[in-house]
Amino acid sequence: MHTICRTLFLTALLFLGLLSQAYADPRSPTSCTIASNAITLDGGTLYYSAAGNGPQVLLLHGLFAQKEQWNEMLCRLAAAGYTALAPDLPGYGKSVDFPLGDYALEQQVLRLRQFLDALGTARIDLAGNSMGGAIAALYAQRYPQQVRTLAFIGSPLGATDWSLQVKEAIYQGINPFIPIDHAQLDLELRLLFVSPPNVPDTVKDALIRDYVERNRHYQQVWDIVNLYDTLLAVPLRLRLPTLILWGQKDAIFAVQGAERLRARLPRSTLVRLPNAGHLPHLENPEETATVYLGFLKSYSGSGWR
Repeated sequence: MHTICRTLFLTALLFLGLLSQAYADPRSPTSCTIASNAITLDGGTLYYSAAGNGPQVLLLHGLFAQKEQWNEMLCRLAAAGYTALAPDLPGYGKSVDFPLGDYALEQQVLRLRQFLDALGTARIDLAGNSMGGAIAALYAQRYPQQVRTLAFIGSPLGATDWSLQVKEAIYQGINPFIPIDHAQLDLELRLLFVSPPNVPDTVKDALIRDYVERNRHYQQVWDIVNLYDTLLAVPLRLRLPTLILWGQKDAIFAVQGAERLRARLPRSTLVRLPNAGHLPHLENPEETATVYLGFLKSYSGSGWR
């Protein structure tokens, strides 16, 4: 099992590396040293990346993703004077030792609290993408005194219904998040990105092979996470400054859901990012970092630090 997971992890790293190259901004001055670290928690070992020195910002990835998705944001935050942290959430990336029950989002919250306690973190700026956004919201509700600000970097899971494109695929018996052939993987890329990257067939083959060989596991994880598909569609107990950054062309959760989420969060700021999809931190890193850093700095002198 560990050999399979390591093979998948290396393939995923190659995939993310290709994505980073595809969307790299040649003007970006943000290359930096990203440290790779690990902390043993109750239930397994959590791996995380860290960059910079200053107030801590925690970035949470989405479903079937890894911490490396945040590398560009880590460097931009570090350059702006922050310590940026991005974990492989329990069960994802290299953090593979955790039991199936830890995929429940409440368990993710508890593991993250253990992680931050181990780091000695008292206060944090918290941000997440998709499933990571839902986990960030749950964390902020459970530990409001520890969270300075909350940010949804891309639409969060549970704020609005799946898009018509996602529903259409599921009605046809296709789960676009668990692709089992090239056509389904291409569909996933079209849903995630406004301009899908070119991915070599060898990388596609390796990703698809793992989805096929461990299909039962992926389906179990999907079933658990999909229980939270209305998590943020109800009145929320969140009164802290919140950024909602939503891609105008998001094909996973349509942008029409952004205003409804803003109405449920009295201290929120909504930014619709033009020509952005579900993963703005990958596809639009400069614009995403500019918006997020502006949000963080707007609260830097108001007693939150």
